Amino acid sequence: MGLKKLTTWASWIVFSIATTTYILTVEPTTSWWDCGEFIAAAFKLQVGHPPGAPFFLLMGRIFTLFTFGQEVYAALAVNIMSALSSSFTIYFLFLIAVHLFKKIVDAKDEEYSRWQTISILTSAGIAALTYTFTDSFWFSAVEGEVYAMSSLFTAVVVWCIFKWEENAQNPGSDKWLVLIAYLMGLSIGVHLLNLLTIPALAAVFYSKRYKTTAKGYFYAVMAGIALLLFIQYGIVQGLLTLAIPFELYFVNTLGMSLWSGALVYFALILLLIIIGLYFSYKYQKAIVNMILNFVLVILIGYSSYSLIVIRSLANPPMDENNPENLINLLAYLNREQYGNRPLFYGQFYNAPVVKSIKDSTYVFEKDAYKTIQDPNVKYEYDPAYTTLFPRMYSSQGGHVRGYRSWAYINSPPQEPPTFIHNLVYAFRYQLSFMYVRYLMWNFAGRQNDTQGYGNYDNGNWISGISILDAIRLGNQSEIPDFKRNHPSRNTYFLLPFLIGILGLIYLWNKNKNYFLITTLL
Repeated sequence: MGLKKLTTWASWIVFSIATTTYILTVEPTTSWWDCGEFIAAAFKLQVGHPPGAPFFLLMGRIFTLFTFGQEVYAALAVNIMSALSSSFTIYFLFLIAVHLFKKIVDAKDEEYSRWQTISILTSAGIAALTYTFTDSFWFSAVEGEVYAMSSLFTAVVVWCIFKWEENAQNPGSDKWLVLIAYLMGLSIGVHLLNLLTIPALAAVFYSKRYKTTAKGYFYAVMAGIALLLFIQYGIVQGLLTLAIPFELYFVNTLGMSLWSGALVYFALILLLIIIGLYFSYKYQKAIVNMILNFVLVILIGYSSYSLIVIRSLANPPMDENNPENLINLLAYLNREQYGNRPLFYGQFYNAPVVKSIKDSTYVFEKDAYKTIQDPNVKYEYDPAYTTLFPRMYSSQGGHVRGYRSWAYINSPPQEPPTFIHNLVYAFRYQLSFMYVRYLMWNFAGRQNDTQGYGNYDNGNWISGISILDAIRLGNQSEIPDFKRNHPSRNTYFLLPFLIGILGLIYLWNKNKNYFLITTLL
């Protein structure tokens, strides 16, 4: 039996193990944070918090139909959807791993020896099953949240780009790229996480179609980032922003009904794409034709957001932000209710305001849009209290106390922090506490499941190596038995983490191209 057939059997075995694990441990009802909201919104197709997850809600609604009206099982149905999304993620992860390992095994004419076949399948199985039981993934696999389905989209998209790579020289192989674009559009209706795969996808495309150089890789990744930004800001937000003048003209000037201008606008876009597809095909402009196909299928996937408008117009009990008109929908997608957070340049937490900027916006009343003052006031701050890469920007009391503690700020409250303070906070809190800690929960070990705030007792990562843990958290042999024997306390002695590092080193030596793609992911 060849590698291809064995891969099929092994992938379904891995899928079965993951499915069994997640179904046996699935939450029987709602769990903490947003799960209750997502489940209620899916069960009755209501409008949850911005920016919404309409495709997730549609799929959740389908799963709740199998409860046959028994509301008590609605939460379980949505949780099972997450469990199956996660086990299918493991299935595709196994296939991705097989593809990766085939690239670093020296085989003659794709003919793998028995030992090579065993090595590839065993390694892929270990990779997939390791991820199956990681703390973070297992956690999201058993509750009604968007992350499980978002992970599935991510895995399928990466698998599709590798399928394209395998068939890139064959006629019709670009259908895989069109499928990826469609899945990207659908995934917007779940979570924007999937867009972060685009730079890696661009690297795969570049390495297959062109002779690779360091400069070429850089340009390919930059093109991927530009495409990511185009989808995020040009399609998800910009598409609706450009529709506003049409909507205002048709509703306010021509006296037509709500959404009439936006519908004309969308019809014009569709017409222009169809005309572009026709002439690009007629005159053999393959690249233009492919780009238009990408835009079209992204928009088809993105159209799941019509659910948000349709259901908001029905005024369900949960109708957050009331996105039943174009202005409200744009604010909903832009997450305006959460306020602004400066990413590249902005104020420190104690920056004095020197100017308030009050813009106007629109609200729909009766039969027309009325101009009102925008409730979201923008501010200009004292330049002496602004910085590049601002991490400590919130003026809320609890946030300010956290900033000063994590960044070791002892100066008077009215003095501006330094850029060094800014970096200390970024590395100590955002990178170490909020990223490395989560990473090491999965591949080193976890102290307990109690919320941690930077103290020694709760929520830290541990390894089980006493010398290493004592440096960070004190002598672990002195903790009481009920903490030492708690089911949430897990120690892996850094073995998964170290094996992963060794794997990356090995990948770098065997195939630098795939090392770069993997690290981008």
